[in-house]
Amino acid sequence: MGLMLSACSTVDYYAHVAKGQGELVTSRRDVSAVLRDPATDEATRKRLALSQEARRYATDHLDLPDNRSYTSYVKLDRPYVVWNVFATPRYSVSPIQHCFPFAGCVAYRGYFAKDKANAEAARLEAEGNDIYVGGVPAYSTLGWFSDSILSSMMRWDDDELAGTIFHELAHQLIYVKDDSAFNESFASFVEEEGLREWRQSRGLAPQDDHEKTMDDGFTWLVMDLRDRLKKLYASGVDEQAMAAGKKQAIDDFRVRYVQWRDLDWPNDHRYDAWVNAPINNARLLPFGIYDRWTPVFLALFRHAEGQWPAFYASVRQFAQLPYAQRQKSLQQWLDSTSRPTVGPAP
Repeated sequence: MGLMLSACSTVDYYAHVAKGQGELVTSRRDVSAVLRDPATDEATRKRLALSQEARRYATDHLDLPDNRSYTSYVKLDRPYVVWNVFATPRYSVSPIQHCFPFAGCVAYRGYFAKDKANAEAARLEAEGNDIYVGGVPAYSTLGWFSDSILSSMMRWDDDELAGTIFHELAHQLIYVKDDSAFNESFASFVEEEGLREWRQSRGLAPQDDHEKTMDDGFTWLVMDLRDRLKKLYASGVDEQAMAAGKKQAIDDFRVRYVQWRDLDWPNDHRYDAWVNAPINNARLLPFGIYDRWTPVFLALFRHAEGQWPAFYASVRQFAQLPYAQRQKSLQQWLDSTSRPTVGPAP
């Protein structure tokens, strides 16, 4: 019975995803048509015009895929395109994985409707898991469909809009099943370096490092909490001590956060709401995925002398390795103080 219910649930989920993606496809309009439409407001017109400049730059200068992605627009009736549901066992920082035919295994399930995401989260929580639901303004179909500019992306500033286009197109170029950290770190590097070059090409000053430095510091604090919880859960203490230790670790994290904020960023409280909200294992999952290997990709890019085709060729060498060998080679690059003279370490 359990297997049958699981199978039914999987069928229902794929039907939901197919319906949601289908609605995006049928609702899209060519950006060129939206720009010509006199009913288009000026703010949207400016944002879409910028998106097309970034789209052309991605192909012409970053050697990213030349296709129809991000040349159409979809006006959504909601703030996010999907909501991702993350879950972990109560005393584990390892995600409950979900596996898909093309994308491989990832640490979440995405839903096009918030009520469906909340229902899945409630089901997982009732089983004793920690859960977290997060809205997503944009995502990549990895080239299976021509991805659109979404109205949920319009509230971003110019850098976020252009950078996201670079990031998502990078996923279309190189994507490895079952290795989220590799995929996201690669796409994040393409986003960051692409954005640096894009700004330079437009005669803009380099980005202020304030936000990235603060974001990196906060991410380190969260990952430190995750490491402390991981050690606690592996300690073998009884459940009562585990629960008390979990609460204490989270309370201590909040104290460290306030100390860090007041010392380094006394006038910036942007993370207060996140820290003051309920914290559990699942809320920690998204942190670190996007930048774990970015220093390696920076080293590869420099080794390729800033040439995108040569850089992508090096990344593909890593992508073709078996998972364990790829992790070992990436770690060797990360730990090394000198660059190897050839591709992935043996």
